[in-house]
Amino acid sequence: MVQNKKQKLIVIVGPTSSGKSDLAVEIAKQFNGEVISADSRQVYKGLDIGTGKITKAEMKGVRHHLLDVVDPKSVFTVVDFQKMAKEAISDIVSRGKLPIIAGGTGFYIQAVVDDVDFPEIRVDKKLREELNKESSETLFKKLLEIDPDRAESIDPKNKVRLIRAIEIVQSLGKVPKVKAKSPYDVLTIGIKTTDKELKDRIRKRLRARVEAGMIEEAEKLHETGLTYARMDKLGLEYRFLALFLIGEISKEEMLKQIETKNWQYAKRQKTWFKRDKRIKWIELSKRKAITLVSSFL
Repeated sequence: MVQNKKQKLIVIVGPTSSGKSDLAVEIAKQFNGEVISADSRQVYKGLDIGTGKITKAEMKGVRHHLLDVVDPKSVFTVVDFQKMAKEAISDIVSRGKLPIIAGGTGFYIQAVVDDVDFPEIRVDKKLREELNKESSETLFKKLLEIDPDRAESIDPKNKVRLIRAIEIVQSLGKVPKVKAKSPYDVLTIGIKTTDKELKDRIRKRLRARVEAGMIEEAEKLHETGLTYARMDKLGLEYRFLALFLIGEISKEEMLKQIETKNWQYAKRQKTWFKRDKRIKWIELSKRKAITLVSSFL
């Protein structure tokens, strides 16, 4: 019998606020692992409370990768993530540890697990200028037509990402290809929640973040050079924090909008992950997850 020589990789997925980070830490402690965060905004330095970034105490001594790796004024892409995540996996394995990817940015995870091919595509200034004249709504509809999979994973209000996604498909004449076989031997565990549980978690988590200083964090980010326009492009919490800080909406409206948009984002995440039949779905249970990982390894 030919032995499978592929590197073992654990992936923990699920919608926002479902408990992915805590579960990843428990698995890492049990199986001598390290965690790679797959979150498109937690890569940014200083976006801590607003993104619900795991704290040092919550890490329980487990080393984490791809947190705080880039300035929030810079744009970080899926190609950047793919490269850095692969490097992190090699580094973790070289020290005899188990790599564990945990996060909710489905496109980032797929880029690594399925080794998505992203050919280098030069910026098309003329196309960008034309697309930039369109509203976010129009751009999102366009992307839905030409690349519905990518549209599922993108913030419908993020013009920068929408334009880039359209630019890639139009330049290639097709969507980026997924390799036939993953370079890794992967176990993907998905955290299953009811809508009611998830809504409650999102609400409680938002309250906790406000109490922890989310608004003050946004003020500090602006004072140190992060423009309100850039906050808007970062989406979700930061879009509405910016609107609140410039006096366009009340605190109550800001919190209502953040809660609503997080719920809509969670639904998009659920839709994205639901299509992947490789995912083993469990309710948030350390015991079940440990049993799955133990059998896999």
